[in-house]
Amino acid sequence: MASLASTKRFARVLAAVTMMGATIASAQSVNDKDNHGGEITVGIHNQAPWGYRNADGSVAGVGPDMIRAVLGPIGVKKINFVVVDFDALIPSLIARRIDAVASGLAITPPRCKQVIFSDPDLAIGDAILVKKGNPLNIHSFADVVKNPSIRMAGGRGSSAVEHAIAAGIPKDWILLLKDVESSVGALLAGRIDADTESASTVISTLKDPNVSSRLERAVPFTGLVQNGKQVANYAAIAFRPEDEKLRDLYNESLAKLKADGSVKKIFANYGFGDAEMVPDDVTAKKICGTSYR
Repeated sequence: MASLASTKRFARVLAAVTMMGATIASAQSVNDKDNHGGEITVGIHNQAPWGYRNADGSVAGVGPDMIRAVLGPIGVKKINFVVVDFDALIPSLIARRIDAVASGLAITPPRCKQVIFSDPDLAIGDAILVKKGNPLNIHSFADVVKNPSIRMAGGRGSSAVEHAIAAGIPKDWILLLKDVESSVGALLAGRIDADTESASTVISTLKDPNVSSRLERAVPFTGLVQNGKQVANYAAIAFRPEDEKLRDLYNESLAKLKADGSVKKIFANYGFGDAEMVPDDVTAKKICGTSYR
């Protein structure tokens, strides 16, 4: 259970941004004390490009950059980033140890039953890391289904694993590991044959020459197909269900930054382009369906 001080602190943040009224434009009316007193604790899982600490202790990544850009205009001036294991992000949020998750968390209907999401800001497909030359000729989840001898791993709690299971790969065929470093280590050591991750994680991982000299991305690759289309992950910021007002204010600010090109510029810094931009008609409400709150 969170401390009383933590609960009061976040209540002050929500009160500060709520004072701005129904539109983000009214943020200019917040007095200096409230504007500079806003503070929030945000969970990241220390994984590039999503959210990570640099050697000097500074925090970078798509999630941190987005939450700074979007929350700043609505009065949150101090953002504390804490590193949490990926599979502990949502439990930590629900337990009030953190106030939001900004670490590439994909919107999925099961997660929508636990937390509430902002509208998505990034569209990412699934990918697979394999040894150089792709010796087992893996180009789809279907290839894994057809070959039970393939030893595949993935991140515990990741949507890439969820997609692999939905595509027909038995759950007990997939080795669930803590993070991509663990999966890469297992692949390099020959303990597994493939590692399923988001395409962005694979791209980021292969920037390390020590990895790219021995591993590669399986291309082409077909992930989970539904209604004739490959399923993409739509990443967003997660909040607690009781913080609906803050989520709604976040969405208003996000829409403005999408319209003026700021979001596209943030993503360009991490190698994302037009292919990763979320279509205007894709919203958290549409993805969550009846679980949307």
